Amino acid sequence: MKPWFENLSIPPDRSWLLFDRQLPEFSFNWHYHPQYELTYTLNSEGLRFVGDSVEAYGQNDLVLIGPNLPHAWLSRSLIDANQHHHHAIVCWFSQEWVNSLLSFMPELKNIQSILAKARRGLHFSPELAASMSDDFLQLRALPPEEQLFSFLKILLRLSQTSAYMPLSTGRISHDVIAKDRLRMERILTWLHDHYDAPLRLAPLTKLVHLTDSQIQRIFKRSTHMSISQYIAHLRLEKSCQLLSQTDLPLNHIALKCGFSDAAHFSRQFRLLKNMPPSHYRAQFHHSERSERGDQRLSHKALHTTETELNAIKDAAKTGVR
Repeated sequence: MKPWFENLSIPPDRSWLLFDRQLPEFSFNWHYHPQYELTYTLNSEGLRFVGDSVEAYGQNDLVLIGPNLPHAWLSRSLIDANQHHHHAIVCWFSQEWVNSLLSFMPELKNIQSILAKARRGLHFSPELAASMSDDFLQLRALPPEEQLFSFLKILLRLSQTSAYMPLSTGRISHDVIAKDRLRMERILTWLHDHYDAPLRLAPLTKLVHLTDSQIQRIFKRSTHMSISQYIAHLRLEKSCQLLSQTDLPLNHIALKCGFSDAAHFSRQFRLLKNMPPSHYRAQFHHSERSERGDQRLSHKALHTTETELNAIKDAAKTGVR
């Protein structure tokens, strides 16, 4: 799946670009560009792809992406259906712009450090993002000259925090990813619509006119996972969401997430999360009652770490049904 090059055009009367994206859905749009991108997402849940990172995202998702790092968002549901639109505030700016700023304003030198780390993509904590929500939302209504200073304040704030984690391992760049973006988009869309059913490749072969082995090969090159591993990832993320946000019985969650029964669900969940689903739910609910770090725990639990991705791969070897 080769990402397409996006040619961003910054108007001559602007030094950076602000886009208020409000759409019925965020479709899988695997692309890259030479500019930095800072994206603040709200009222949307789905999957975020940055380099070789695949993670669930939700409310107050704040990500800084470096130049030429492939990325995409794939929305699955609205948080508040009454608002009708998935919402993201996107800021683009170039390294040349940053260099110009630093040459005239050396006081901004700390910005360069966080930008260097963004070459792998950075995800900032939801708590930090929530505290900056007004800063992002107010950007839209400001005149250009005030937008600039407000945006610089945002970058300075991000340069002063340690509440972030890298996303991509750095192994993937725009020129080493397999071809056929359209087929991959169709495959991903189909998997997200049918992850709760037994995995069968026959519908995919008809959908994209490839053999089983060709589909598996394209998918592995593009995501560094097999399709079985990817399905395990989707089911895990959905089960975490239902455990944390509902009181549904475990057998209902198992069936909703594509597991054959509650016992199968519990075995897979314990393998991937190192705890049974009941403990995860109890721990999450306890964190909600705590005055300290309630969102911190849920953020940590809802994200698939590198260790968990390795566990997903091990689980897939036992067979994802």
